[in-house]
Order: sequence, then C-alpha cells, then structure tokens
Amino acid sequence: MTTDAAKSWGVAPLEILKSMSGLEFLTAIRDGRLPAPPISRGLAFRMTEVEQGRVVFEGFPSADHYNPIGTVHGGYAATLLDSCMACAVQSTLPKGTGYTTLEFKVNLVRAITVETGRVLAEGRVMTAGRRIGTAEGRLLDPAGKLLAHATTTCLIMEL
Repeated sequence: MTTDAAKSWGVAPLEILKSMSGLEFLTAIRDGRLPAPPISRGLAFRMTEVEQGRVVFEGFPSADHYNPIGTVHGGYAATLLDSCMACAVQSTLPKGTGYTTLEFKVNLVRAITVETGRVLAEGRVMTAGRRIGTAEGRLLDPAGKLLAHATTTCLIMEL
C-alpha cells in the first residue's frame, strides 16, 4: 500500500470519539491526526475522501488476499464496502453518537486479482434518521468498472 505520509494504526479512545462529530472523527483519521484502524493495514486500504454522507476508500488487493482458486477473496470486497458504507453513515452523526452495522448485502459482479490494481470503494448515505441509517456502496476498478455493490443498515445509538 502506498501512502502520502507515515501512518499509525490503532483505535482512538472512546472519549475522543464521543467528543467529535462523525465527520470530524473521520476527517481526523483521513488526515493522520488520529490512527487508522488496524484492519486497514492488514487488508491494505485507506480512507481518501470524507464529506457529509459520503466516504471513499482505496484498496490495493494483493496475492495475500487470494482464496484457493487464485482470486481475491470476496471478504476483501465485502470489508471495503462495509467500511465505506458504515463510515458514510458515521459522517452524518453528531457528537456523542455512534453506530453499528445491523446487516449488509454484497453483490460480487467481477473477479478481483492482483492485475486489477487499485480499487475504490465509495459509500453514500441513503437515509440517516435518529435510530437507523442506510447506505449504498460501489467497488470500482481503475477504469471505473463495477466490481461489486452493496447496501447496509446501521443502528445509530448514543455512546
């Protein structure tokens, strides 16, 4: 994975999460002021864009992500999509509020291999209410071809 600056990985303390809006929290992670989640190191992805209701991750699939038949495991696409969609919901939340994924559905439409190169996962909020948020996500190859798409439902709660 290539990055613009040295990156740290970890989990921010709950007190920090509670003190920031979802958009402020995600922006701080994207900008390197807070650590990136450890899963992003192991699966070679990072957040590149964040705005109210929209989040983009870029991923760098490698042979380390291959399944026994020589393609990137579907769980890789599912993880990027779950991340971008849930973070899109998080970007709409006020201070002191969090979320958890209740369910998500993924449709894998093209195989991913090392030759696919960098992939982009974009999540967009469909609705974010007081208790439930929904979002959709698209995983694209460098040419903009659809690799997978998904939807999610998140439970919104006080921290």
